[in-house]
Amino acid sequence: MPSTCEVCGKSVVMGRTIRFQNTGKWFRRATKKARAFVPNIQRATLVMNGVPTRLNICTRCLRTAHKVRER
Repeated sequence: MPSTCEVCGKSVVMGRTIRFQNTGKWFRRATKKARAFVPNIQRATLVMNGVPTRLNICTRCLRTAHKVRER
């Protein structure tokens, strides 16, 4: 499954996860690990200019498209 939205271009972003149990003084410094924030990409069929088109689209854009279609 591709990890990029074809509408807004949202893709994987790298970040860090920090354990909340080990915060505080310098000798109890929290461990930090690298992780990936992956967008929720779905394969959906949208009608664009009267033509059904299959897109890899994030759920945020899918919700917005659904709201715009109802108006």
